[in-house]
Amino acid sequence: MTHPLKHHQAREPELPAGVDRRKDDDRLIEALGASNPQQRLQAAMTVGTRAEARDLDVLIARCRVEPDFFVRDMLTWALTRLPADDAVPRLIAELDSTLPQAISQSLHTLSKIGDVRAWPAMDPTRIGTALIAHSDAEVARSAWRAAVAVVPGESREELASSLVTQLGRGDIEMQKSLSRALVALGEDLVSVVDERLHAEDDTVRAHAMATRGMFDDPDAGFAHALDAAKRVVALGPETSVQIGTGKV
Repeated sequence: MTHPLKHHQAREPELPAGVDRRKDDDRLIEALGASNPQQRLQAAMTVGTRAEARDLDVLIARCRVEPDFFVRDMLTWALTRLPADDAVPRLIAELDSTLPQAISQSLHTLSKIGDVRAWPAMDPTRIGTALIAHSDAEVARSAWRAAVAVVPGESREELASSLVTQLGRGDIEMQKSLSRALVALGEDLVSVVDERLHAEDDTVRAHAMATRGMFDDPDAGFAHALDAAKRVVALGPETSVQIGTGKV
């Protein structure tokens, strides 16, 4: 007689659904830190596609240390896919980090989300120039863009007055970033830039004049406008003010 258990096939015990989810999470976390940037890029895309709030802390932690520009951009995209109510407070908290990349990446992400709730954390009238004049160039550039993206309408002029204190700073790419930020605030604020045409520093005056030109023609090439402004500045302060404001 055949034993009733002889042909019984043993089965693997069924695991709770949460176990499989944790395994998937562990694999994604491991992939986000892989040595291959393409693998990290794919992992960030996968996290962004599923867009689940439980990934928030992992994404922010990776933003602090990710060396590849394209992967960082994908991490930002993944963060923008999460609910702003969850993401914005955590990104604001990162602005207190001691790591420049953590700050700049959070600012960049906040600029993409565009949530006005981030403004108090950037408002120069509240925090001074800690962000817009940060010693790290990438933090400062990110702060300019982020502030312009989230500033309330009634605070635009105050922001412009703070931003023009940075005219003349850095290389041509940095100066172009600042000019674009000022132009993005609106043509009605061009007078704030005009005030810097009287600056004693030639570099500041030239940058102000090039920015003034971008208000008139936003599509004009910045490098050409800056070179032209430098030639005018060399003629003397009064001439540069007259030409900069079109009063010649």
